Amino acid sequence: MKKIFVRGENIVNLPNAISLYRLLAFPVIFYAALVGNESLFVWLLCISLVSDVADGNLARYLKLQTHFGAALDNLADICTYAMAILGLFVFKWADIEPHSWFLFLFLGLFVVSYIVSFVRFGKIPGLHLYSAVSAGYVQSIFFFVLFVFGFYTWFFYLAVGWGIVAYTEKIFVLFKLDDIKIGVKGLYWLIKAEKEAK
Repeated sequence: MKKIFVRGENIVNLPNAISLYRLLAFPVIFYAALVGNESLFVWLLCISLVSDVADGNLARYLKLQTHFGAALDNLADICTYAMAILGLFVFKWADIEPHSWFLFLFLGLFVVSYIVSFVRFGKIPGLHLYSAVSAGYVQSIFFFVLFVFGFYTWFFYLAVGWGIVAYTEKIFVLFKLDDIKIGVKGLYWLIKAEKEAK
């Protein structure tokens, strides 16, 4: 397999290819939402959600984690979850609207985390905190269940609430870090490492 190096990292690998697929699928999913093709939208979104779980786990399992891969995965995550949220507005808003305040709280924290990252570091926050990864898994299952089986109020609050906790932690971590780096597990481990270093 051909190797392409960016800042000393080989970026040609299976996890990055999966993340790239999600980026390439993004405009097709967007088109399906715009034209109201719910069937195509759901199929492609579900494939992207499953591949979202696969790429990060493969990178860790195969020891192929790179800064480029983390940023690519993060960008693909943004596109995938933007499409999932667009699907909420286009196809499921009647179910979501009575609980929309909770969704908007989550979206506000999501946006704030990116603003903090760009202001402090000038780049996408390619952190994969345990809370954010686990929240992503729960939200992926929520979106899959929502679009395939229907809306469950308790599951909505679980998925969005977990996301609120995860992005609140991410904001605190971004304020504590000197730079975006791979392998930050969460705020607890960051504080623990600081205490041990003293």
